[in-house]
Amino acid sequence: MATVVLGRFALRRACMLARNAQKTQHAWKNLRTISVSSKLFAQRYFTEKHEWVDEENGNGKVGITDYAQDKLGEVVYVQLPEIGTEVELDGEAGILESVKAASEVYSPVSGEVVEGNNAVVDNPKLINESPFDQGWLFTVKLSQPEELEALMTESAYKKYCETLE
Repeated sequence: MATVVLGRFALRRACMLARNAQKTQHAWKNLRTISVSSKLFAQRYFTEKHEWVDEENGNGKVGITDYAQDKLGEVVYVQLPEIGTEVELDGEAGILESVKAASEVYSPVSGEVVEGNNAVVDNPKLINESPFDQGWLFTVKLSQPEELEALMTESAYKKYCETLE
C-alpha cells in the first residue's frame, strides 16, 4: 500500500512540476519575444567606411561593423565623443586603437551625442565580440534624419563588402 501512495504522490508531483515548467518556459519565451521586438522597430543603415547606425525614435545608435572590427583586429583602446558634442555627417567622432592599427570613427549622421557606451571604454573587446549589440559606441539625436536615405541597407552593405574581397 505504501508503494501505491508514494507512486500517486510522485505522479502528482511530476505533473505539477511539468505544469510549472511549461508556465516558466512560456514566460521565458514571451520575455525573449519582448526583448527582441524592440529591435524590430529599429532600422540599421551602413556606410562605406564600415560604420552603422540604428535609427529609432529620432535617435541613432552608432557602431562599427563586423567587417571593420575584423579588419581592425583586437580593439584595445576606445575614445568616444563627449555627451553634448555636435557631430557632422562623415565627421570624425572617435578613435579606436587595436593591436594592428589606429582608426578614426566617422559619424554616419549629423546630430548631438546624447549617450556614450562606457562599457566599451572599460572593455574594448566588446567591439570585437559583439559589434552590433554590446559593442555599440554612441547615440546621436538626429538633426537631419533625411541623411539616412543616402546610407546603405544591410543587403546593399553585404554586396558592397563582397566587392572589397
